[in-house]
Amino acid sequence: MNSSLFTKESNHLSESIRSDFQLSPQETSIFDQIDWTKCPRHVAIIMDGNGRWAKQRGKLRTSGHKAGVQSVYDVVEACGKIPTEYVTFYAFSTENWRRSESEVNALMSLFSSSLIKYIDRLERDGVSLRVIGDLSRMGPKIKEEFRQAEERTSNNTKICMTLALNYSGRADITRVAKSLADRVVSGELKSTDITEEMISNSLFTNFCPDPELLIRTSGESRISNFLLWELAYSEFHFTNVHWPDFRKLDLFKAILNFQQRDRRFGGIDSVNS
Repeated sequence: MNSSLFTKESNHLSESIRSDFQLSPQETSIFDQIDWTKCPRHVAIIMDGNGRWAKQRGKLRTSGHKAGVQSVYDVVEACGKIPTEYVTFYAFSTENWRRSESEVNALMSLFSSSLIKYIDRLERDGVSLRVIGDLSRMGPKIKEEFRQAEERTSNNTKICMTLALNYSGRADITRVAKSLADRVVSGELKSTDITEEMISNSLFTNFCPDPELLIRTSGESRISNFLLWELAYSEFHFTNVHWPDFRKLDLFKAILNFQQRDRRFGGIDSVNS
């Protein structure tokens, strides 16, 4: 595609997306710098800072978690209006069971009540809901509620929203390794038959491409056992914004930052080649 046609395509897409938003002047200034033909197809998000957000306001940690739910749906809504097809949220890790019993119980209740509150909106907005992780420990009620929600939204195609619940990247890779080892022992496979593609297709995330962009909020700079296999060549964006304050402006900033990276995938950049 020549540069003039590319520019026309980019401008047309930008205007089409803009019509779906009501943008403040600050949001517009970032929005206009983004080449929406190069938007990441899959964005993964580690939602951090709910507790710190609450503490700064003299509130209980649970109030931060409740406020963070609104950010989830605001980001899903925004991602549904741009060329992002998948957005994955790290909602509850296997390590989060170490928190106080009262906080864990509050989170379990929040997962259930939020799903009930927003399921109609998800269905109406064309959002397909997926869950990755081991839901068995979260109780039969929550497990069944999310199963029904997945089924109810399975035909939606606007955007795929994935929640990682009781999820561990190491545990997922270990689960796949054990499964492949059993197949080798049974004679179904040879060890030399095992490929990276086979492993990828056996992970919880086998229904979506690897994330191009990982966002973590609240000033932390680690991935905390999240999508360890899938993030091999993702770009990382760390922001000091606490998750309950994260909105489309912050999403736009992350996408713009992503587009300013030189993604070489182990190769040599064009400037130094």
